[in-house]
Amino acid sequence: MNKTSFVYTTYIATTPEKLWAALTTSEFTKQYFFGREIVSDWQVGSSFKLMNKDKVEHYGEVLVYEPYRLLTITWSVKDVEVERMSTVTYELTPMDATVKLSLRHEELLEKDIRKDEGKIEGFNNGWPVILSNLKSLLETGKTLAAF
Repeated sequence: MNKTSFVYTTYIATTPEKLWAALTTSEFTKQYFFGREIVSDWQVGSSFKLMNKDKVEHYGEVLVYEPYRLLTITWSVKDVEVERMSTVTYELTPMDATVKLSLRHEELLEKDIRKDEGKIEGFNNGWPVILSNLKSLLETGKTLAAF
C-alpha cells in the first residue's frame, strides 16, 4: 500500500505560548476539538489519548516535545481490517504577532484522504475544521458557529 501525507498550514494571531497551551491542555482541546480532550503528561515516550467523554478515540506516544516549537506524536488510525499508527507533527514558527502553525499527518493510506468535500470525513477534511476552530478560538474567544 502506498503511504501518503497530509499537510495543513495556518497563521494565527497569538503567541507561541498560548498556541502551545491550546494544543496540549485538555481545557483548550475540549473547546475546539468538538468536546474531545487530549490527555498526556507530555514526556517523550509517554502515551497520549484523545478522549470523547469516557471513550478513547485515538491514542499514541509522544515522540518529540519541544515547547512552543515542535510536537510529534504517533496517532492511531482505526480501520475495519486492522488498527495502525500514523504520525502527527505540529510545528510552530513565531512571526511577530502571529504564529505559523504547520500540521503534518504522515504514514497515512490513500483511503485516509477523502474526496467528499461536503463532509468532515478523512484527515484532509477533518484537520482543517479542527485547526480553523482553534484559530477562531485563539483570535476571537469563540469557536465557529457552523460546527
